[in-house]
Amino acid sequence: MKTLTLRIYLTVVLVLLLFATASGWLFQREIEGERIRADSVLAERMAAWGDLIERSIPGDEAPTEEQATALLDWSQRLRLPLALDDQHGARIATSALFAERQKSATAKPHDATAPPDPRDRAYAVPLADGRTLWVMRPWRGKGPSDGRGSPGAPPLPFLSPTWQGGAGLVLLLGLLFAAVSAAAWPVVSRLTRRLQSLRQGVEQFGAGELSHRVAVSGSDEVAAVAASFNQAASRIETLVRSHQSLLANASHELRSPLARMRMAVSMLEDADPAQRERLKREIDQNVAELDALVEEVLLASRLDAARDIDRHETVDVLGLVAEEAARVGATVDGSATSVQGDERLLRRAVRNLIENAQRYGGGSPIEIMLKTPAQAVEVRVCDRGGGVPDALRERIFEPFYRLPGHAETAGGVGLGLSLVKQIAERHRGRVRCEPREGGGSCFVLSLPVGAGARG
Repeated sequence: MKTLTLRIYLTVVLVLLLFATASGWLFQREIEGERIRADSVLAERMAAWGDLIERSIPGDEAPTEEQATALLDWSQRLRLPLALDDQHGARIATSALFAERQKSATAKPHDATAPPDPRDRAYAVPLADGRTLWVMRPWRGKGPSDGRGSPGAPPLPFLSPTWQGGAGLVLLLGLLFAAVSAAAWPVVSRLTRRLQSLRQGVEQFGAGELSHRVAVSGSDEVAAVAASFNQAASRIETLVRSHQSLLANASHELRSPLARMRMAVSMLEDADPAQRERLKREIDQNVAELDALVEEVLLASRLDAARDIDRHETVDVLGLVAEEAARVGATVDGSATSVQGDERLLRRAVRNLIENAQRYGGGSPIEIMLKTPAQAVEVRVCDRGGGVPDALRERIFEPFYRLPGHAETAGGVGLGLSLVKQIAERHRGRVRCEPREGGGSCFVLSLPVGAGARG
């Protein structure tokens, strides 16, 4: 899991690094473009000043002193560093501002890697008569000529050309990169901690702790996976507990017929012909009981594990009930109706209800009625037996549960009503036990019309 944490973190850092690099490159290009445009504008401005001063000072035929006086006068008026060379490059005049700026530039520490400060650059403006006018950018704000500033004072870092040229930008992006990288680690670590907790929960569940569940926090994909795991774990726990209970109860139920068969077999050798026939019938009966038990256990296990019905067909409920009722001579009352489902399973459910009425009805006639309330079909199987106490009407549908005093006398393996309940639920229906007026019970199997089996 720590490998996943590191992978996610390195991915975040790499994306951030690429973003910072691309941003720095684009920003640097923009700065260079702005600098070129600024230099072009400044050169045009210098040329305009040169043209203005050329028109305002005497020509090259005038005495040198007159030219120098005019230049210094214009430098003072415009507060602009100026210098003038003749046609041969000899200096005619240098203003105080120009001299101070040159002195300030010379006094600055020299760094071969740093670009020159454009404010210290002297622009050469050729004049029409062959002379050369030198112009420097004026100071912004307080300047050296008014006594309130110093040309040698270092500019603020965020205004310096070095900062704008790249070093400061790299430092800024580096600090931003480090800050975001440091902030990304707790986020990634928290995400993978939740995955680590989920993994530990799955391992605990896989080790046999079927009741273990993982904590669900948040509303993201990890929380959804944790919630799905808890739902699946609950379902698996229910299935495993059910199968454990089914296996334990089936093992217990197998003992009685097996013990009777073993006793009958041991008595066969010394039995007279009449006893032998009786013992054979008892063995056959126990074999049939074992066969029924195994069949019902297998069916219960399949229904419990499956979430869907294998077959979906139109089932004639009246015809099915009539066929099963004819086997025991029961009467059927109702109109023809049909549902969607598995005919084999529905037949098994009706048969189990009829056999239950035979077993516990005390020999009374069995009455079967079909009713069709709104969007449903009800199969009512009624007897006149001893009835079921109110407190036990839900428990009788539990696997292997039998009413007190009926465990051995009434026969059966205790799975019949449980199978009816499972079959009804797989068809989106239900089964219930109701008291019958005048004594006895009515078992009601309710199935929705046309709904089909549950998926």
